[in-house]
Amino acid sequence: MRYCPGRAPLAVPLVLCAAVLLLPALGAAERRRLACSTCRGIADRFNQGLADTAKKNFGGGNTAWEEKTLSKYESSEIRLVEIIENLCDSSNFECNNMVEEHEEHIEKWWFKLKKKYPDLFKWFCIEMIEVCCPAGTYGPDCLACRGGSERPCHGNGRCDGDGTRGGDGSCSCNKEYTGDFCLDCSNGYYSTLKNETHSVCTACHAACKTCTGSSNKDCQDCKEGWIKNEEAACVVCDASCVGCTGEGSDKCKVCASGYIKEDEKCTDIDECNLPEKVCIRENEDCVNTRGSYKCVCSEGFEEKDGTCVQTVKTGEEIETVATEPSPGGHDDL
Repeated sequence: MRYCPGRAPLAVPLVLCAAVLLLPALGAAERRRLACSTCRGIADRFNQGLADTAKKNFGGGNTAWEEKTLSKYESSEIRLVEIIENLCDSSNFECNNMVEEHEEHIEKWWFKLKKKYPDLFKWFCIEMIEVCCPAGTYGPDCLACRGGSERPCHGNGRCDGDGTRGGDGSCSCNKEYTGDFCLDCSNGYYSTLKNETHSVCTACHAACKTCTGSSNKDCQDCKEGWIKNEEAACVVCDASCVGCTGEGSDKCKVCASGYIKEDEKCTDIDECNLPEKVCIRENEDCVNTRGSYKCVCSEGFEEKDGTCVQTVKTGEEIETVATEPSPGGHDDL
């Protein structure tokens, strides 16, 4: 097997050279985040390995013998090796490197400290090799996130670096919230509860850009396409308008597509009466709609594969037509 040059004493397969060379390019904060993520993955895979090997090779026969043998296997080096062998994918350099570098710590925990410190992640990743922080803290010194470690960002956002040795502890707020501590409401939301530790923001009425309450009368500013009426409530502009100064088709700033200004009002264009036909397929009629039009097959025709074809009558209909009396009230002889 060929190895990356200059990596002694740790032998790194050639396929991992790229990963090794890329690590120095990462910033210090990114490397710390990666280290914590890697360690968390190792702890999770170890716990999965414990579950997978809990009853391995047992399950029938001499129960007393099995219990005695299983008791030895539970804390054996054989079981530890089986678990460690499956902690990392072969292509994951960071994982393999961390396990190799700290295998003695894992062995020490397995044989001597597991009962006293049952949480491998906490003991190994946070306390022993110090690549992660407790939840709600961040950075090299595991400082409390903004809003406190119990409820980072007051429960309304994500703390940068939460649980890692990276990040700066700043808050990325959920869409409803804004501000350094995620205690203020974003545009389109209003506060239903706010104190020093809690904030609850609720969506405004669909008419409101900003608001103080839940109805369209509580809008501070109307959304585009809405306007305040005489009662100071935001109401939707007429369908004929793009923007308006009031209610009705005579208050449009600009007429919407499919409308034209006539007598100071935006009125519907009847596309079906335009000089140039808009429905051009054979056996097709035009039906005007508000702001638009539809092309439909003429009576006695139906849509099929993009064309209007004559409706095929059923046998019952044909028989009815054949027995109908001829014009004038006399049957055909």
